[in-house]
Amino acid sequence: MDRAVSETIEYIRGFFSKDFSGHDYYHSMRVYKTAVRIAEKEGADTRTVALAALLHDVDDRKLSPETEKTKANAAGFLRNIGENEETVSEIIKIIGEVPFLGTDSGRPTSKEACCVQDADRLDAMGAIGIARTFAFGGSHGRAIYDPEIPPVLFMNGEEYKNRVSHSVNHFYEKLLLLKNMMNTGEGKALAEKRDAFLREFLEEFYSEWSGES
Repeated sequence: MDRAVSETIEYIRGFFSKDFSGHDYYHSMRVYKTAVRIAEKEGADTRTVALAALLHDVDDRKLSPETEKTKANAAGFLRNIGENEETVSEIIKIIGEVPFLGTDSGRPTSKEACCVQDADRLDAMGAIGIARTFAFGGSHGRAIYDPEIPPVLFMNGEEYKNRVSHSVNHFYEKLLLLKNMMNTGEGKALAEKRDAFLREFLEEFYSEWSGES
């Protein structure tokens, strides 16, 4: 394994050690593994993809709002392990293109960023995505479901960032939109199964909620 990649893995292990919202060390590791898998299929630079995927959440607004704009955690770490400024700039740009921003979401500008964005979005889908949704909601004091509060569709980036609702609405406001937002062929293929699982879960959820099953 590349030295920088192994050092980055150790860095995020400590960085996320106290996170229980679903944006933990294991989330970043899953994104890393999936992003590299996609990169290999898409012919992207796997080292760049690996570093960007591992560091994609260290300056996330939900975890480190004071460094969201500057990406100081990721940039500082990369410089500390000896990465040159060109590499730092490239990785910071990729990280900046990863987040979901509702109707303001754009297609990444590089093959490498496409791989990381797809991998991050895939981890919001399927069984893991469901678990993370309710972990995040619980850690932020949100109800599992409130049938009196409908989802808000077609929010822009600022509206999405400021939205506070119950966890089931998150499926409609983000998760069920992701399949059609994939950038790569491999991402699209992996999203099909995970999207179907989300829909099956919701069907069963409503059935049990209403006492029908």
